[in-house]
Amino acid sequence: MDKKGILLVNLGSPKSTAVNDVKEYLDEFLMDERVIDYRWFFRALLVQGIILKTRPAKSAEAYKTVWTDEGSPLIVITEKIRKKLQKLVDVPVEIGMRYAQPSIEAGIQKLVDQGVSEIVLFPLYPQYAMSTTETVIEKAEEVRKKKFPKVKINYIQPFYNRDIYINCLAESIKEKLPENFDVLQFSYHGVPERHIYKTDPTKTCNLNDCCSRDNNPSHQFCYRHQCYKTTEAVIAKIGLPKEKTIVSFQSRLGKDKWIEPYTDETLETIPKKGVKNLAIVCPAFVSDCLETLEEISVEGKEQFQHAGGENFHYIPCLNDEDRWIEVVKILCEEKLNDFYLV
Repeated sequence: MDKKGILLVNLGSPKSTAVNDVKEYLDEFLMDERVIDYRWFFRALLVQGIILKTRPAKSAEAYKTVWTDEGSPLIVITEKIRKKLQKLVDVPVEIGMRYAQPSIEAGIQKLVDQGVSEIVLFPLYPQYAMSTTETVIEKAEEVRKKKFPKVKINYIQPFYNRDIYINCLAESIKEKLPENFDVLQFSYHGVPERHIYKTDPTKTCNLNDCCSRDNNPSHQFCYRHQCYKTTEAVIAKIGLPKEKTIVSFQSRLGKDKWIEPYTDETLETIPKKGVKNLAIVCPAFVSDCLETLEEISVEGKEQFQHAGGENFHYIPCLNDEDRWIEVVKILCEEKLNDFYLV
């Protein structure tokens, strides 16, 4: 029988906090046509002609605030997940990053070197988006066809509404909620509105009321819908009233219209509405990274308190919690079993 293996794929990180390393990383990341979806010429003009002139130095300073002795938090945490998962499964487990190193190609090569010919690839994103799940699958297929044509890959699909994930996330949040909080804010990574339409082959999404409509054909491709469904399921599991929760979207880039409401604007307005004690969680991420450790727990806290808020409590991602590793194991084993059914 063909030997099987698991590849865990996350976003990626610069090699170091040096400006040149950050610039190299941002170049690869932002030049991905599924991240900034302009034609190549205009994308290059924006990224290499404008953004990379100033952003790397600023981002390098931000990375310095979250960097650990072991390196990038995202990669360190992903490696911890790999090690814990490896103890629970009897097939090889490796990691790869969509951008920078260790690359998806390097991860596949490590598995192939161990005799693996059938791989379960796990994009570590709960919700589907063009700039996350889709670009990982496209890159992996490109690498497979070019370098590993005999390798078979099964992809784990978004798990935003799977009971095992919802139970895990809800338990984690509930344990970390402060005793006194006015609102629990769910801050998801944002995407441009046009991405929602581009990823909808059914052409039934209108970004108005269809997210709340039952069984709309676009739901399996709609990032915004999936974020709201994750939130609804989690607050139902925790037992929170809807009026004590907020959904927002962070990390927007440029002047294009992104899905709303925006996290930064929300943090600046809710203290005026009486929210003084805020808890905030970022369920688009399973591993803490720059967007959670710096953008939310540092910048977001400053925005909230500057606007009149008092207590700001950031709830960490699932990271390498044992209950999350168990979810990863179950999802991987489902796809491993699919190979046996072929």
